[in-house]
Amino acid sequence: MTIKEALEKGTIMLKGENLDSPKMKARILLQDALNKPRQYLIVRDSEVIPAVIAKKYFENIEMVKKGTPIEHITHLKEFMKMNFYVNENVLIPRPDTEILVEEALKIAKRINAKKILDLCTGSGAIAISIAKYLDGAEVTATDISKEALRVAKRNATNNEVENKITFIQSDLFENIRNTKFDMIISNPPYIKKDVIKKLSKEVQNEPLIALDGGYDGLDFYRRIVNQGYEYLKFGGYLCFEIGYDQKESVIELIDAEEKYINTYSKKDLYDNDRIVITKVGG
Repeated sequence: MTIKEALEKGTIMLKGENLDSPKMKARILLQDALNKPRQYLIVRDSEVIPAVIAKKYFENIEMVKKGTPIEHITHLKEFMKMNFYVNENVLIPRPDTEILVEEALKIAKRINAKKILDLCTGSGAIAISIAKYLDGAEVTATDISKEALRVAKRNATNNEVENKITFIQSDLFENIRNTKFDMIISNPPYIKKDVIKKLSKEVQNEPLIALDGGYDGLDFYRRIVNQGYEYLKFGGYLCFEIGYDQKESVIELIDAEEKYINTYSKKDLYDNDRIVITKVGG
C-alpha cells in the first residue's frame, strides 16, 4: 500500500464516523506513524509503506474512530507557537486559551508584573507561555494532579523555561504560602457535571478532573474568586478563561465579593465570551 492509498483509505474510515476534519486527521496519523513531515507525504505519495507501519497506522485510525483524541496518539499539540507533549492525564490545550494568555501578557507588560500564579496548570500551557514570552517572569504553577505536573515539567524543559517556573502540587491555593502575586491566571474545570456526558467522545476521553466544574460549572470560580484577593497585591489582576455561556455568572461571583474592580470580558475568534479579567482594588 502506498502513502496515497493509505491516506485515502484512512480518510474514508474516519468520514464514516462523522468526525471533524477526517482528511487532516488521517494525514496527521500517517505523519506520526512514518515519523515524517507533511511535505514528505506529498512528495513521496507513491512510496510503499512497510507493512508494520501500515498496521500501526490503521490501528490508530480505529482508536480515533472510537473517540481517542488524536493528540493522545501523537502526544503533540501546538500552543502559542510552541510544541507541547500531552497524554491522557491533561486537558489538550485549545486555541481559545491563547486569548487568555495574550491578554494576560498584555496586562503583565503594562503593569510590569513579575510574580504570576497559574492555577490548574494541566499541561503547563499557560505557565510556560507566560514564562517564555514575559521577560523576568517568576511563574508558580499548581495542579492537584501529580501526573499532570509531570507532563507540565516535561513541557517546561522541552520549551527551555524550567528555571523560570516553580511547580507545586496543590488543590488551588492550599499549598501556596505567604506569597502575593501580581497576577493569577486560571483555566479551571468549568463544564457542568450533567453536560459532560453529552460532549463528543473525544472530549469525554480527556481527564474528568480537568472538565468537571460541578453542578453549575462554577465550583472553581467560586473558590478562586473567594480566596484570590488574599494572594494578589493591591492592583493585581485575576484572569479567567470561561465557558461560552458563563460570563454573567462569573462576573456576578466577582461583584459579590466587593474586593475587585474594573471587571471586563473578551470574546474569542468565534464571537463567544471567552475570558473575564478583574483586579483587586476599591
